[in-house]
Amino acid sequence: MSDAADAADLPRGVTYREAFWVWAKIAALSFGGPAGQIAVMHRILVEQKRWISEQRFLHALNFCTLLPGPEAQQLCIYIGWLLHRTLGGLTAGILFVLPGFVSILALSVLYAEYQDTEFITSLFYGLKPAIVAVVLEAVLRISKRVLKNAVMVAIAAAAFVAIFAFHVPFPLIVFTAGVIGFCGGRWRPETFHLMRGHKADAKALELTPVVDEAALTHIAPSWGRTLRVGVTCLLLWFVPLAALTAWLGREHVLVQEGAFFSKAAVVTFGGAYAVLPYVGQQSVEKYGWIDEGEMIDGLGMAETTPGPLIQVVQYVAFLGAYRQPAPFSPIMAGVVASLITTWVTYVPCFLYIFVGAPYVERLRNSALWSSALSAVTAAVVGVILNLAIWFALRTLFAERTPWSFPGGHIDVPVWNTIDWAAATIAIAAAVMLMRLKWNLFLVLGICVAAGIAVRAL
Repeated sequence: MSDAADAADLPRGVTYREAFWVWAKIAALSFGGPAGQIAVMHRILVEQKRWISEQRFLHALNFCTLLPGPEAQQLCIYIGWLLHRTLGGLTAGILFVLPGFVSILALSVLYAEYQDTEFITSLFYGLKPAIVAVVLEAVLRISKRVLKNAVMVAIAAAAFVAIFAFHVPFPLIVFTAGVIGFCGGRWRPETFHLMRGHKADAKALELTPVVDEAALTHIAPSWGRTLRVGVTCLLLWFVPLAALTAWLGREHVLVQEGAFFSKAAVVTFGGAYAVLPYVGQQSVEKYGWIDEGEMIDGLGMAETTPGPLIQVVQYVAFLGAYRQPAPFSPIMAGVVASLITTWVTYVPCFLYIFVGAPYVERLRNSALWSSALSAVTAAVVGVILNLAIWFALRTLFAERTPWSFPGGHIDVPVWNTIDWAAATIAIAAAVMLMRLKWNLFLVLGICVAAGIAVRAL
């Protein structure tokens, strides 16, 4: 993936050394989910440094929202590639993930080794109900953006029923919604073409970028380059998995995790909240790597550490390998699982950007692709609502009973087993987030303190 032959065409005005430290700063400030992460990038790259124009930033962002995977990290890769080619994209993307990887790894070790201590139990007692409120807030935020007519509401409702009651696989829901949106965009564009991109800020439009955009000649698409980059990324993605399979066998937990999270990386349309029900369901029910409560604990970790929320998969993989470590020690197995899972989660992101970025204009200007994205996002609302209910049932009620019907089943709470203290914390967190608009970390801190106080009584 070398671009040395075109080095003379690199944009002037920003050195690689300067960009390295700016990407490191952005990574250190990458809290608050994709909205906060994108806002930080915009403030630093467009408003403060003025490296690229507002239009160029939005151009990249609109493309990244169409892709599976964490859009904020992909936006870093895109702009890094735009400024300093492949090396710039690799630097920006890796640095963005690194703080979250280190944080989740340290927390996973502590959790695995000291999970049964009273302090850890008290810490997560208050965090779990707060996460219920955080996910519910995500449902409302996304629904306001996309559920703008009865058709979109119907798609969201159908997706919710499909995954909640009939346990339809998440990839099938995404694919079906995309097909409906694509066809609907052709037949009824006024109904389906809702995601028209992010609006430019008037003040930012007036800023003159440092980088001469006329010098960005390396963005021209080339089928030869596309083939080279695609093959290289695919080899980097799958050769380690093949080697691991040859060494440990297909049934080993590390091989299963590598294969499963590779598949998850391809279907993460709509962000981490959308794919977490799929990850949680498979990790808990099919593979048995973790239990339901631990999945909620993991989301709490990811919410309070820098980097993409999808980094929670590293924690899931760590615990799964920690409990089935042979031929390694438990900690070593967890570390290897963390590395493998992070690798297969983010290598596809580099593949999407390095291959797709030169063709972004064609894709961004396509009304049919925007219509497909609108339908997928509507379906994601239903999927995230399922996640909120899934968390709430397992956080607020000690017991649940299955209710079966033809083709599916749902869990019904046993109402007299409700944890009133946890329910109160969840309601308070929802009020602080959605009504008072308090900062996420302040809300989580208050809830953790409340949980510790309740457990101490």
